Amino acid sequence: MIKIGVIGLGNIAQKAYLPVMAAMQDQYEFHLTTRNPEKRAQLAAEYGFTHTHATLDDLMAAKPAAVFVHTPTATHAAIIKKLLLADINVYVDKPVSMDLQEVQGLYDLAAARHLLLTCGFNRRFAPLNQQLKAIPDKRLIMAEKVRETSDQDVATAVFDLMIHSVDTGLYLLDEPLENTTSRIVASADGKLEQGYFTAQTAHEQLQVVTNMRGGVNLETSTVQATSQRAMVSDLSSLTTYQTARTQTTTFPDWTPTLEKRGFAPLIRAFLTAVATHGPNPVDPTSAITSHAVCRHLLSD
Repeated sequence: MIKIGVIGLGNIAQKAYLPVMAAMQDQYEFHLTTRNPEKRAQLAAEYGFTHTHATLDDLMAAKPAAVFVHTPTATHAAIIKKLLLADINVYVDKPVSMDLQEVQGLYDLAAARHLLLTCGFNRRFAPLNQQLKAIPDKRLIMAEKVRETSDQDVATAVFDLMIHSVDTGLYLLDEPLENTTSRIVASADGKLEQGYFTAQTAHEQLQVVTNMRGGVNLETSTVQATSQRAMVSDLSSLTTYQTARTQTTTFPDWTPTLEKRGFAPLIRAFLTAVATHGPNPVDPTSAITSHAVCRHLLSD
């Protein structure tokens, strides 16, 4: 059975990854890793995992085929490099790094060693976003994320929150970028208030907006095409607009949240790629572009 490691067992791992992995233990042997012995024991018991480790070195000694990295962003680069140099495939939460040179270097290393480095852009795998992607003849794409009120410094907010909308918007484009502009609005104490990114292709216009003080928690992605308009709200409902007709569809009540939000499909796609030596489910060039846009947002 293929061994799969998980390092970092904080909030995102517990909410979005371990529940999916727990249901796949008939296919993969999961190895949980954290220095916290109480957390190791509690999560192993809660989800039925039988293999746990205290350190990355302990995990690597078990020779996993791949490792999911859910540690703080500042630790990503060193952990990823160590795993790749040991010929271990890597899945990592976004961002890979806030340093664009590190991002490029790690993807180059993965390519040179014929390994996967997959960034966790789950919204690409959200089923309703994939329906937006399939719409032909797009002309206008808008990706918006609003927070009721959120207090993060500019760099953290851009790479923690705005990167979701940036990547979603870029994913929905069907043509190469030609021109881009960006703007950051910050408070006097350096907190992000709004972030704006626009891009043009030969036929498409992209607008990305993040509002950290918008009075409501909302995420929308909208596509205006030559024959229709469609909008996904909070990854859970799809509204299509045509002349004299508006239709909203939602998931059946029993559909798990992690399916709706794309985590489960992405986890399965990565593990399948590991097992079959298949292509990266998150194209490296596009992942690097999303990081580059966020880096340039901070530079302008």
